[in-house]
Amino acid sequence: MTSGNVLTLKEAKEAFKHGHNYQLQKLLGVHEMTKHNEKGFVFRVWAPKAQAVWLVGDFNQWQADLSMEKDEYGIWSIFTTLPQIGEMYKFKIKQADGREIYKIDPFAVRFEPRPHDAAYIYPTEIKKWHDGLWRGRKKRSNYFERPLNIYEVHTSSWRHHADGTPYNFTDLKDELIPYLKKMGYTHVEFMPLMEHPLPASWGYQLIGYYALSEAYGTPEEFKDFVEACHLANIGVLVDWVPGHFCVNDDALAYYDGTPTFEYNDIDQANNRGWGALNFGLDKPEVQSFLISSALYWIEEFHIDGIRVDAVSNMLYLDYDNPNWTPNEQGTNLNLAGIAFLQELNRVVKFNHPDVLMIAEESSSSTKITGLIETGALGFDYKWNMGWMNDVLNFYQMDPLYRGEHLNMLTFSFMYRLAENYILPLSHDEVVHGKKSLMHKMWGDRYKQFAQLRNLYTYLIGHPGKKLLFMGSEWGQFLEWKYYEGLEWDDLKDPLNKKMQHFTATLNELYKTERALWECDDQPETLEVIDADNQAQTVLSFIRQGKRKKDFVIVILNLSPIEYQDFQIGVPYAGEYEEILNSELSEYGGTWKQGNPNVITQSAPFKDYQDVITTTVPALGALILKPKTIKYRRKRK
Repeated sequence: MTSGNVLTLKEAKEAFKHGHNYQLQKLLGVHEMTKHNEKGFVFRVWAPKAQAVWLVGDFNQWQADLSMEKDEYGIWSIFTTLPQIGEMYKFKIKQADGREIYKIDPFAVRFEPRPHDAAYIYPTEIKKWHDGLWRGRKKRSNYFERPLNIYEVHTSSWRHHADGTPYNFTDLKDELIPYLKKMGYTHVEFMPLMEHPLPASWGYQLIGYYALSEAYGTPEEFKDFVEACHLANIGVLVDWVPGHFCVNDDALAYYDGTPTFEYNDIDQANNRGWGALNFGLDKPEVQSFLISSALYWIEEFHIDGIRVDAVSNMLYLDYDNPNWTPNEQGTNLNLAGIAFLQELNRVVKFNHPDVLMIAEESSSSTKITGLIETGALGFDYKWNMGWMNDVLNFYQMDPLYRGEHLNMLTFSFMYRLAENYILPLSHDEVVHGKKSLMHKMWGDRYKQFAQLRNLYTYLIGHPGKKLLFMGSEWGQFLEWKYYEGLEWDDLKDPLNKKMQHFTATLNELYKTERALWECDDQPETLEVIDADNQAQTVLSFIRQGKRKKDFVIVILNLSPIEYQDFQIGVPYAGEYEEILNSELSEYGGTWKQGNPNVITQSAPFKDYQDVITTTVPALGALILKPKTIKYRRKRK
């Protein structure tokens, strides 16, 4: 069933039973309807092993006097004229063992404020969108050949009001969007926006897979925010968690008293590391529930992409499960999880080929990105967790030892084409005692800023799309705290302000230089000039675009020593200009002006017969590009 199909009630239930109803929110949950010339609401909930289900709410003083009827699909339903729009409700369920418990509506679109979790009867408004130009342009473009530079945001801790209350999406529309434009980002990615009871989970322990968290505003406000982003040429990505869900007794957990949304095998169902329950991805009804949720966010809110969290947890039977049982092939692969993820990507891409599907996944034994027909999972991009770990470990190292570990920066060059990668410097790296990116850098405060500029230049120069967590753009020193706003007072410090300016300049340079994004997934995009300079600890490489003239040279000095008369090989004879120098005073460095243009000299250097000579700042980064050159490649 595709998202555009209109089914009869019987057909919708059959599709749900077989795992192919991908508009399940139109069947289950609460819906206005007219029956026997009376206007009212129909409520439906899936609880196949329940002994009885009652609808309770404001409209009947929460008494169990509205009994629901069960059909052969395990769906309980009732039509009633009692409720009014805006009233709250739940389901009271007599579970398989006779226990009676109040449960949420899994298809609610609006919940009451925490810590309570009753749902509102809340028909969402049909919005008249004005983002057609953005959506049309997106359909016509190849996103692999476009810049993708993501600013990752935790919604309720980006900024707080003076009274300590976090911004909602109306506030964010007024302040975050202009900030994204100022900083030069192409996309914003939100950590999960769906309803969750515990703020300390950052949104990764969900209960409401169809509900915007009440703390963030109304669905209408989020739609207006997305539209405003699109009008400002900014894409919107959202984290989504189909692997596991919150264990709260009044939510999805053991909904009818038996494994309902979770695996039947208790060891496979229990997610010990996160204190959660894993979705039973082998159940057709659960497949319908989850894929419908993904399409709901794409179609209802016009979001441009989904980042699927914790994909490894869905791929491997032994992931955090010491009592795992091999599959029928005798391996640790979760065949149901693989089939689900392939079907998810197949359905999303069939209905919305221009929507980005991104996997947060850390293993290397399963192909994540690429065509499903080739055995891959069908994602567009995968977070490169190996790159992130290697790079951050390197930049924390004393420069005295960096030369012999330069391969920590260059190892990712070897496997860069194994997947379509996003290079993430994400929230996970600036919390739980890991220190902020700024605080990770070696040396005193001045050297930390210099290395952070160096790191971000490497991020922008390395093949792959980009992601940076909020606050890192100006070098916030303190770790991220989910319950506080960012340390915006940092920007009163000239070094933080200049760091923010450097990040914005670098982001604009990324968008301007086609070589930095046009051929990310092609072999010719990267040419290493020198990755063996252990004595000076300087790395140099070329990024190439589609046209010969579209290339830049990146030089990274990973040592605290300035090198004058520094020489590297270049592919063409001619004149080269410096377009970025991280050590300029306007960025927080000491240089008043950058290097002058340089003319090549004929001399051998590794694979090259022409060289340029320049000065490389201590802990500095340079980006050069050709100004006037001869397009005859001169090789040894």
